Amino acid sequence: MDVVVTGIGLVSALGNLKNSWKRLLAGESGIEIHQPFLELEPRVLALVGTKPADLISLILPVLAEALQDANLTLPLRDCGIAIGSSRGFQANLEMLLRGKKQEGREFPMPNSQFPIPNSQFPIPNSQFPITDYRFVDFLPHMGAIAAARAIGSTGPVFAPMAACATGLQSIARAVDLIRTGECQRAIAGAVEAPITPLTVAGFNRMGALAKTGCYPFDENREGLVLGEGGALFVLESAKLARRRGAKIYGRVSGFGLTNDACYANAPDLGGESAIAAVNQCLKRSNLAAVDIDFVHAHGTATDLNDRQEALLIEKLFRPGVAVSSTKGATAHTLGASGALGAAFCLMSIRDGMLPPCTGLKKPGFELDFVRCGRSTLVRNAICLSFGFGGQNAAIVLSGDR
Repeated sequence: MDVVVTGIGLVSALGNLKNSWKRLLAGESGIEIHQPFLELEPRVLALVGTKPADLISLILPVLAEALQDANLTLPLRDCGIAIGSSRGFQANLEMLLRGKKQEGREFPMPNSQFPIPNSQFPIPNSQFPITDYRFVDFLPHMGAIAAARAIGSTGPVFAPMAACATGLQSIARAVDLIRTGECQRAIAGAVEAPITPLTVAGFNRMGALAKTGCYPFDENREGLVLGEGGALFVLESAKLARRRGAKIYGRVSGFGLTNDACYANAPDLGGESAIAAVNQCLKRSNLAAVDIDFVHAHGTATDLNDRQEALLIEKLFRPGVAVSSTKGATAHTLGASGALGAAFCLMSIRDGMLPPCTGLKKPGFELDFVRCGRSTLVRNAICLSFGFGGQNAAIVLSGDR
């Protein structure tokens, strides 16, 4: 059964879907120097607003954009949900631990045309003290539950957490729901609000953070830059989408998910499991590597990830296949990064344009990196994600047939 994408909602430091895509093709970056926490030194980050965002305040507007884009009306009773986040409500939990609000940080009420009707779900609001909330209000799946309540769905709800592979795993779970007949429609993706004192300090302690910017696959890359954002997709069976005359961005041809079962915060240097994920994805898509027109790489700009990923691309794909990482523009949105990448792949298919590998100045590998927006026919694009714990994910998006 073909599963197609009929709606996309997205937010990044570059803006919503329309603005992010426009600025991405222009080679712009949303990375700037910020000091959101007075106890930590200023550093390069990619914020959606002027201050670190709250998870719910990102999820609901992105959900609203996706539903509006798909021309759907509420309620959607039987719609499945698969919305993940690797950090979840970590920011809220850190504040609960501190027992008071952090200076300069607020939880604004989301400006969404899809409010949660008759719900007891607590949407954080700056007029209430943080002590009004309980630990159970910030369990990892509550973001997905908020989306389900917002659309009035009583269908299955998944909240995957698979480090940086979360976004692609969420899409895969939603595709399974549709292909098995549990749902005809599902909303999937991932959203991340990872700018917290603990996250910043932790990545800094690991030596993973860049000092001046994000430069994927560059010879002088410095490390990753943390960013906020996410993307949600309306997925439907092709039959349902065509019956209601929906516009179709493309279809999910196949996916591959594996685990290294090796290290906590480094990839298996042999790369066998990562290669297996890509091969599994291609096989399920009924495609060969030569059929791929565009590789949206994970490309974190860390030394080890980029080196291992470049070797994988060289080994598996044809010489001259177009390669890009968009993290030099959006920064690394952790669990949401694959969802953003999938959205950009679909936009490439729709518009026949490839986004540049923003931040790349001196390539450190012999691949066909997209240096500026490139016009070309994109029939099949593959998006790659690799996460802590050895999580490997690949997904192929293709034009509608």
